[in-house]
Amino acid sequence: MALARALLDAAGTHDETDHGSADDDGPGGDLEAELTLQQIETCTHPCTDLTDLTTQIRDGRRRAQQAADRVDARVVALATSPLHVVAEPTPAPRYLEINRQFGLTAREQLTCGCHVHVGVEDDTEGVAVLDRIGPWLSPLLALSGNSPYWQAEDSGYASYRSQVWNRWPTAGPVAAFGSADAYHSTVRGLVDTGAILDTGMVYFDARLSASYPTVEVRVADVCLRPDDAALLAALVRGLVETAARQAADGDATPQVRVEQLRAASWRAARSGLREDLVSPSTFRPQPARTVVAELVDHVSAALADSGDLDLVHQMLERVWTRGNGADAQRAWYAEGRDLEGVVARAVEATHA
Repeated sequence: MALARALLDAAGTHDETDHGSADDDGPGGDLEAELTLQQIETCTHPCTDLTDLTTQIRDGRRRAQQAADRVDARVVALATSPLHVVAEPTPAPRYLEINRQFGLTAREQLTCGCHVHVGVEDDTEGVAVLDRIGPWLSPLLALSGNSPYWQAEDSGYASYRSQVWNRWPTAGPVAAFGSADAYHSTVRGLVDTGAILDTGMVYFDARLSASYPTVEVRVADVCLRPDDAALLAALVRGLVETAARQAADGDATPQVRVEQLRAASWRAARSGLREDLVSPSTFRPQPARTVVAELVDHVSAALADSGDLDLVHQMLERVWTRGNGADAQRAWYAEGRDLEGVVARAVEATHA
């Protein structure tokens, strides 16, 4: 989070055209504005190597901080602000219209997520992937949880961002679509209701990109540490590849109620890695370590084929040792009872 317009002007990347007109984050490498002036978006270029991705994530944060230095600001990877903040809308036509139409829901959206794109052959494969990965998204939310505080109060959640975000009409888990035609028909129908401005406001936890040949997984908080963001990306790629293989092999689509998916997501948001999560295979509570291990086992063949399996295990061990971003923030607050100190420590971790 930072004062985005000032940062973009300082970096020489600000454009008076309507930033985010499709709200479709994608491969890039630039700094971009977001819904509020306190937010800034960094993007990576397409890559296949996890080490390269980690480097790009660090570089994006470094470039954002270099711009911030010119206006005496700091960039911090937090999914919500621990401090009391009044969000200021970015003065782009689309963002102003969103604020007008959605009122407090839009005005309170000072939240930052992490979106991962993974390439697919076409929309048919993409929808087959979407229909199979839904049960596995809640452990990703738990791993990424990085928003325990909201307006200077402990929210009681590891990811309060997800609770704020899910106020949007289309946000959250979805049921299986069955075909690309059904997916696109659903999207058109949502726009036709008038409840959203356009297809860019289709805020499913995972969706087809409107601009790139990718599946875009949007369930996670922005990760405090760069290597945790890379871990998230590796697991998402493993999920997409595993689901694509299952579809190619003719495996049946899981029959899961969207109500079950929402319950699993809520539990992941509430307790993160500290308590039980919902098992994607049984939909019964299991220890968080067990559920994350189930996720890794589910995608292990894909991770091995991409050369990521050993590195993912190493990264996960670090997460179990130090916790996710929410755990870190609460630990820092327990040390000094000072939310400004929490933010200062988070700035350091952002660029570690």
